[in-house]
Amino acid sequence: VQLVESGGGLVQAGGSLRLSCAASGSTFSINAIGWYRQAPGKQRELVAGISGGGIKQYGDPVKGRFTISRDSAKNTVYLQMNSLKPEDTAVYYCNSASWRTVVLGGPFDYWGQGTQVTVSS
Repeated sequence: VQLVESGGGLVQAGGSLRLSCAASGSTFSINAIGWYRQAPGKQRELVAGISGGGIKQYGDPVKGRFTISRDSAKNTVYLQMNSLKPEDTAVYYCNSASWRTVVLGGPFDYWGQGTQVTVSS
């Protein structure tokens, strides 16, 4: 599965953004998809994951503010981010694997370029 992230940008605190993870490949509907982020000087962390069956899991910092969803017809997974905070500033990546690997954050063979999200205070 090849994945391309988009939708990042600069937003004020309290604002919203929607990220997209567009996938190609026949296994998209089966694989779990995870959104991850990495801020400067910090480790990459799981933001949200969604299994092939629709099970969702969120990282503690984003619970209640972010929503992950998938549109199988469009081979796309979305991350709706509301009530953004400056600490959400990071490069956001998506990746695909088994549910266990997504939740554990890896290992993955490849990471894309990601999309930058910057939240100003």
